[in-house]
Amino acid sequence: MEKLKVENLEFDALKIDMYGSALMIIKGSKGFLACGYINVETAEKLSHACAIVRGVKNFGDMMAAKVCAVSASARALGVEEGISGAEALKILH
Repeated sequence: MEKLKVENLEFDALKIDMYGSALMIIKGSKGFLACGYINVETAEKLSHACAIVRGVKNFGDMMAAKVCAVSASARALGVEEGISGAEALKILH
């Protein structure tokens, strides 16, 4: 686990190499931003605030990518499809 800063906000970030790709999660106090390895359906069952980005290879890509899926809990906080991962993280902090 490493620390990641987005503007003045600090997040826990986890990257696990997976046979040529990676599982990546950036966790805030209200929810998390994840790569496509994670699915919204599981987050829904657990009532977690989750935003998904796809086609990413590193944390910088995750922040630049557009959110393509959102759990109901994340939507209630203001996260929407189409915003950047960085914008989602500011909400999920």
